[in-house]
Amino acid sequence: MRSAVALYRLLDVLPVFAGDGRISPSFTLVPGSEFGADALAAVDGSGARIVPWEQALTTTYSLVLVASPKGDLRLLHGHRVLLPHGAGFSKTIRGEGSPGSASGLDPEYLLPGGATGAAEEEEEGGWATVHALAHPHQVDRLRAASPRDGEQARVVGDPTLERLLASHSLRDRYRAALGTGARQLVAIASTWGPESLLRRRPGLPAELAAVLPHDTHQLALVVHPNERARIGDFELREHLAPALDAGMALVGAHEQWAATLIAADALITDHGSAALYYAAVADRPVLGACDGGDELIAGTPMARLLGSVPRLGPAGEIHRQLTAYRPGAGRDAARAAFAEQGHALDRMKELLYRLLGLPAPSAPVEPRTLPAASPTTRTPAAFDVFVDRDGDRVRVDRVPAHAGPPGHHLAVEHGAAGERSVRSAGLLYRRALAAGPGPLDTAWTAGGWSAHALGRYPGCRAAAAVLPCGTGVLRVRGDDRLFAVRIEPVAEDGRVVRADPAAALSAVHSWVAKREDPPASFHCLLGHRAFRVLVSPATEAEQDRTF
Repeated sequence: MRSAVALYRLLDVLPVFAGDGRISPSFTLVPGSEFGADALAAVDGSGARIVPWEQALTTTYSLVLVASPKGDLRLLHGHRVLLPHGAGFSKTIRGEGSPGSASGLDPEYLLPGGATGAAEEEEEGGWATVHALAHPHQVDRLRAASPRDGEQARVVGDPTLERLLASHSLRDRYRAALGTGARQLVAIASTWGPESLLRRRPGLPAELAAVLPHDTHQLALVVHPNERARIGDFELREHLAPALDAGMALVGAHEQWAATLIAADALITDHGSAALYYAAVADRPVLGACDGGDELIAGTPMARLLGSVPRLGPAGEIHRQLTAYRPGAGRDAARAAFAEQGHALDRMKELLYRLLGLPAPSAPVEPRTLPAASPTTRTPAAFDVFVDRDGDRVRVDRVPAHAGPPGHHLAVEHGAAGERSVRSAGLLYRRALAAGPGPLDTAWTAGGWSAHALGRYPGCRAAAAVLPCGTGVLRVRGDDRLFAVRIEPVAEDGRVVRADPAAALSAVHSWVAKREDPPASFHCLLGHRAFRVLVSPATEAEQDRTF
């Protein structure tokens, strides 16, 4: 292995040997990559056995699996099987190898003497015993780059794709782990290098957070391991702070990226191969955020994908561009990248055991399902709220505060947001807190806290307690009355969708801020859903409820 991404590809193949005590896997780090430290840390964290490079050079192995052709791999002894470490061979890397050659198919690395090696070296073929490829078109491209290597190629499919296909039924679990709920999950995928999304459009995540309402959409970012290794997780989080503060999830590089693609309802991408995996699993909208520049190779599956899906210009166009996606565009490109879908690990087992000279176990290989993501997330606690009233229907769009222009009012959760936001709130609300561990516990009543809040924060127009049952008890400045605000769930395709009670409080605020009495019943529109809201005078029991 030379990088974390190459390591992850190798790990996806290991189920081929599961349960076979005759096989003893170990790992070594091929020197020369600037991303090697992250790979070494990842394999060390897995508990796998690591063999120093110098020791690996003196040992003859029954089988050598690699997922990158770079480095002194020809010095390793044993049958060498080269796997792709991405999808589609769609990218060329500036200043590396032969100009314009696809990374992974470059003669500079495939042939013993490089692209300009001696003729006798070309006749001997490259250093790999077998090239295990994902599609017949890749064999043709390998043959064009290195004829003898083309003869050593075998189409087995893509082991990483097998894990995504096997995990599709876990979609609800992945969405629950991300906190998506009934919202639309928009994933953003960035590869690495100067043409990557995060280099070309670094502000895009924050721009999207400013136009996608919190109650209807969630953002999740997938970043290539090489990019994370380049700047480190700490600096990456600092660069992404505005979007993370607005609620965007930053998911892990190993396995979690794939689980996030399964969970997503739409994908915004550059020319990285994550988009091909997404398109192969489900026919959901894909938008291109940048074109890959001179790194994207014309005619490749990724070029076909970006050429057939809508292009995202300004972030504010996202709603229109998502509806412009035409079903089938992504699937057609994915079919050009992946063959043997559903059979790749069995094909891989046949190939590897033949090279080992061992009888293969008879049971079919089961791909390992993906674990749910455990992302870096921050839940926003202050919102610019945009309200549009039309009779008994009120559209409410809550956008994390200060992400864009100011709204109709600022709604802030007391006890979660900072004091500066609390003092600026037009609507201040508080949720129930967990009981403390001490011997004497205390809790506000709904009526008591709302009176306290209006007394302490003179700029606040209304204050509300969100009770554990979901009812909001709202007090308006200058009005002795307290309102009970309830938002009813919506039945949808055999499921029940529940809205945040704070969204209903913001809808009621559109009346009370103008000294108008709210109606006893109205509909609060959150995206395409209409939730019925009931407003009544709060009973003494509701006012005295502790929370």
